[in-house]
Amino acid sequence: MKNLQIPYRLELLPLIPAFHRRARQTRDFAEGQLVYYGPMPCYYGIGEVQNTVEGFIAVDFRGTGQFGVHQDMFQPEYLIPIPASTMGIL
Repeated sequence: MKNLQIPYRLELLPLIPAFHRRARQTRDFAEGQLVYYGPMPCYYGIGEVQNTVEGFIAVDFRGTGQFGVHQDMFQPEYLIPIPASTMGIL
């Protein structure tokens, strides 16, 4: 197993399961917006929204998480936006 150097302090991001009220809030994701996988941030890392396809959000994670995923598609309730003010501490 290779040793991955994760470029962000993902442990600082709160775990937010898909059934949580905060994850279910109706929100629109904009292209270029930074997001993370709410249930387990360290799995996928921090990603950039690429586009929306039939209710699914395409995200480019660039291999920033433990799974080394570069691109994947999610239902909106699995993604949590990262405020610009938080990026400085990550």
